Amino acid sequence: MTSLTPDIDLIKRLLETISNDILPLTMVGVSEGNKIFGAALLDRNDYSLVLAETNNETDNPLWHGEMHVLKKFYEIAADKRPSTSELIFLSTHEPCTLCMSAITWAGFDNFFYLFSHEDSRDSFAIPHDLQILKEVFGLAPGEYRANNAFWDSFDIIKLINALPAEDRAEAGKHVDAITHRYADLSSTYQKGKSGNDIPLA
Repeated sequence: MTSLTPDIDLIKRLLETISNDILPLTMVGVSEGNKIFGAALLDRNDYSLVLAETNNETDNPLWHGEMHVLKKFYEIAADKRPSTSELIFLSTHEPCTLCMSAITWAGFDNFFYLFSHEDSRDSFAIPHDLQILKEVFGLAPGEYRANNAFWDSFDIIKLINALPAEDRAEAGKHVDAITHRYADLSSTYQKGKSGNDIPLA
Protein backbone atom coordinates (compact mmCIF):
# COMPACT_ATOMS: atom_id res chain seq x y z
CA MET A 1 0.00 0.00 0.00
CA THR A 2 2.53 2.59 1.14
CA SER A 3 5.75 3.43 -0.69
CA LEU A 4 7.67 3.68 2.58
CA THR A 5 10.77 1.50 2.87
CA PRO A 6 11.74 1.37 6.56
CA ASP A 7 15.51 1.47 7.04
CA ILE A 8 17.90 2.20 9.89
CA ASP A 9 17.67 5.96 9.35
CA LEU A 10 13.89 5.96 9.67
CA ILE A 11 13.96 3.58 12.64
CA LYS A 12 16.47 5.80 14.45
CA ARG A 13 14.33 8.85 13.76
CA LEU A 14 11.19 7.15 15.06
CA LEU A 15 12.94 6.19 18.30
CA GLU A 16 14.38 9.70 18.64
CA THR A 17 10.91 11.17 18.19
CA ILE A 18 9.52 8.99 20.97
CA SER A 19 12.40 9.90 23.29
CA ASN A 20 12.70 13.59 22.54
CA ASP A 21 9.22 14.71 21.52
CA ILE A 22 6.53 12.33 22.79
CA LEU A 23 7.93 11.23 26.14
CA PRO A 24 8.33 14.75 27.58
CA LEU A 25 4.66 15.44 26.79
CA THR A 26 3.64 12.09 28.25
CA MET A 27 5.48 12.80 31.48
CA VAL A 28 3.29 15.87 31.92
CA GLY A 29 0.17 13.99 30.84
CA VAL A 30 0.73 11.15 33.30
CA SER A 31 1.31 13.66 36.10
CA GLU A 32 -2.22 14.93 35.33
CA GLY A 33 -3.74 11.44 35.45
CA ASN A 34 -3.57 10.42 31.79
CA LYS A 35 -2.41 7.15 30.26
CA ILE A 36 1.05 6.62 28.78
CA PHE A 37 0.12 6.54 25.08
CA GLY A 38 1.38 9.12 22.60
CA ALA A 39 1.74 9.77 18.89
CA ALA A 40 3.52 11.96 16.37
CA LEU A 41 3.42 12.93 12.71
CA LEU A 42 6.63 13.13 10.67
CA ASP A 43 7.33 14.45 7.21
CA ARG A 44 7.94 11.36 5.11
CA ASN A 45 10.61 13.07 2.99
CA ASP A 46 13.03 14.37 5.63
CA TYR A 47 11.54 12.76 8.78
CA SER A 48 11.16 16.15 10.45
CA LEU A 49 8.59 16.46 13.21
CA VAL A 50 5.25 17.95 12.23
CA LEU A 51 3.38 17.38 15.48
CA ALA A 52 3.61 15.33 18.68
CA GLU A 53 0.94 14.74 21.28
CA THR A 54 0.03 12.50 24.18
CA ASN A 55 -3.03 10.99 25.80
CA ASN A 56 -5.47 13.52 27.23
CA GLU A 57 -8.34 11.32 28.43
CA THR A 58 -8.84 13.38 31.58
CA ASP A 59 -10.17 16.10 29.26
CA ASN A 60 -12.10 13.77 26.94
CA PRO A 61 -12.04 9.95 27.01
CA LEU A 62 -11.72 9.95 23.22
CA TRP A 63 -8.40 11.79 23.34
CA HIS A 64 -6.14 8.78 23.10
CA GLY A 65 -2.62 9.69 22.00
CA GLU A 66 -3.43 9.10 18.35
CA MET A 67 -6.80 10.81 18.54
CA HIS A 68 -5.30 13.81 20.27
CA VAL A 69 -2.58 14.24 17.65
CA LEU A 70 -5.25 14.08 14.93
CA LYS A 71 -7.34 16.67 16.77
CA LYS A 72 -4.35 19.03 16.91
CA PHE A 73 -3.43 18.25 13.31
CA TYR A 74 -6.82 19.37 12.04
CA GLU A 75 -6.58 22.55 14.07
CA ILE A 76 -3.70 23.61 11.81
CA ALA A 77 -4.93 26.06 9.17
CA ALA A 78 -5.84 24.22 5.98
CA ASP A 79 -3.37 26.22 3.89
CA LYS A 80 -0.53 25.25 6.24
CA ARG A 81 -1.52 21.69 7.01
CA PRO A 82 0.31 19.02 5.00
CA SER A 83 -1.56 16.24 3.26
CA THR A 84 -1.74 12.95 5.16
CA SER A 85 -0.12 11.35 2.10
CA GLU A 86 3.03 13.33 2.96
CA LEU A 87 3.22 12.06 6.53
CA ILE A 88 4.37 9.15 8.65
CA PHE A 89 2.10 8.29 11.56
CA LEU A 90 3.98 7.17 14.67
CA SER A 91 2.26 5.65 17.70
CA THR A 92 4.11 4.69 20.85
CA HIS A 93 1.77 1.72 21.31
CA GLU A 94 -0.12 -0.38 18.79
CA PRO A 95 -3.29 1.62 18.11
CA CYS A 96 -6.61 0.45 19.52
CA THR A 97 -9.61 -0.05 17.26
CA LEU A 98 -10.80 3.54 17.84
CA CYS A 99 -7.44 4.95 16.79
CA MET A 100 -6.96 2.57 13.85
CA SER A 101 -10.35 3.69 12.54
CA ALA A 102 -9.46 7.36 13.01
CA ILE A 103 -6.13 6.89 11.21
CA THR A 104 -8.06 5.25 8.37
CA TRP A 105 -10.76 7.93 8.15
CA ALA A 106 -8.10 10.66 8.21
CA GLY A 107 -6.51 9.17 5.09
CA PHE A 108 -3.16 7.93 6.38
CA ASP A 109 -1.67 5.01 4.48
CA ASN A 110 0.71 3.97 7.24
CA PHE A 111 1.40 3.80 10.93
CA PHE A 112 4.37 2.65 13.01
CA TYR A 113 4.26 1.52 16.63
CA LEU A 114 6.80 0.47 19.24
CA PHE A 115 4.87 -1.47 21.90
CA SER A 116 2.33 -4.14 20.95
CA HIS A 117 -1.19 -4.74 22.22
CA GLU A 118 0.28 -7.56 24.31
CA ASP A 119 2.81 -5.13 25.79
CA SER A 120 -0.02 -2.77 26.72
CA ARG A 121 -1.73 -5.62 28.55
CA ASP A 122 1.25 -7.44 30.06
CA SER A 123 3.83 -4.72 30.70
CA PHE A 124 1.59 -1.70 31.23
CA ALA A 125 -1.54 -3.30 32.77
CA ILE A 126 -3.88 -1.76 30.18
CA PRO A 127 -5.77 -4.69 28.58
CA HIS A 128 -8.63 -2.78 26.95
CA ASP A 129 -7.29 -2.91 23.35
CA LEU A 130 -7.25 -6.70 23.31
CA GLN A 131 -10.52 -6.97 25.23
CA ILE A 132 -12.32 -4.77 22.69
CA LEU A 133 -10.83 -6.69 19.76
CA LYS A 134 -12.12 -9.93 21.30
CA GLU A 135 -15.48 -8.82 22.68
CA VAL A 136 -16.60 -6.47 19.90
CA PHE A 137 -14.91 -7.92 16.82
CA GLY A 138 -14.25 -11.53 17.84
CA LEU A 139 -10.54 -11.22 17.07
CA ALA A 140 -7.66 -12.80 18.93
CA PRO A 141 -4.37 -10.86 19.32
CA GLY A 142 -2.80 -10.10 15.96
CA GLU A 143 -5.81 -11.18 13.91
CA TYR A 144 -6.71 -7.79 12.45
CA ARG A 145 -5.26 -7.15 9.00
CA ALA A 146 -2.00 -5.30 9.57
CA ASN A 147 -1.70 -4.68 5.82
CA ASN A 148 -4.87 -3.85 3.96
CA ALA A 149 -6.40 -1.64 1.28
CA PHE A 150 -6.15 1.44 3.50
CA TRP A 151 -2.77 1.22 5.21
CA ASP A 152 0.33 -0.76 6.08
CA SER A 153 1.26 -0.98 9.74
CA PHE A 154 4.83 -1.47 10.94
CA ASP A 155 5.93 -3.06 14.20
CA ILE A 156 9.18 -1.22 15.02
CA ILE A 157 10.53 -4.15 17.07
CA LYS A 158 10.10 -6.49 14.09
CA LEU A 159 11.81 -3.94 11.86
CA ILE A 160 14.72 -3.74 14.30
CA ASN A 161 15.01 -7.52 14.49
CA ALA A 162 15.45 -7.60 10.70
CA LEU A 163 18.40 -5.17 10.77
CA PRO A 164 22.08 -6.17 10.47
CA ALA A 165 23.60 -7.11 13.84
CA GLU A 166 25.39 -3.82 14.52
CA ASP A 167 22.37 -1.67 13.72
CA ARG A 168 20.13 -4.06 15.63
CA ALA A 169 22.28 -3.76 18.76
CA GLU A 170 22.32 0.04 18.62
CA ALA A 171 18.58 0.31 18.10
CA GLY A 172 17.99 -2.27 20.82
CA LYS A 173 19.83 -0.15 23.37
CA HIS A 174 17.62 2.79 22.47
CA VAL A 175 14.48 0.66 22.84
CA ASP A 176 15.69 -0.55 26.25
CA ALA A 177 16.11 3.03 27.42
CA ILE A 178 12.66 4.00 26.15
CA THR A 179 11.10 0.92 27.73
CA HIS A 180 12.61 1.78 31.11
CA ARG A 181 11.13 5.27 30.96
CA TYR A 182 7.70 3.95 30.03
CA ALA A 183 7.84 1.42 32.87
CA ASP A 184 8.36 4.27 35.32
CA LEU A 185 5.51 6.28 33.79
CA SER A 186 3.24 3.24 33.82
CA SER A 187 3.89 2.72 37.52
CA THR A 188 3.02 6.35 38.20
CA TYR A 189 -0.18 6.10 36.16
CA GLN A 190 -1.32 2.86 37.79
CA LYS A 191 -0.76 4.25 41.29
CA GLY A 192 -2.79 7.37 40.58
CA LYS A 193 -5.55 6.21 38.22
CA SER A 194 -8.14 5.57 40.94
CA GLY A 195 -8.71 9.31 41.25
CA ASN A 196 -9.43 9.99 37.59
CA ASP A 197 -12.71 9.91 35.62
CA ILE A 198 -11.57 7.83 32.63
CA PRO A 199 -14.23 5.16 31.82
CA LEU A 200 -11.66 2.49 30.83
CA ALA A 201 -8.82 3.37 33.15
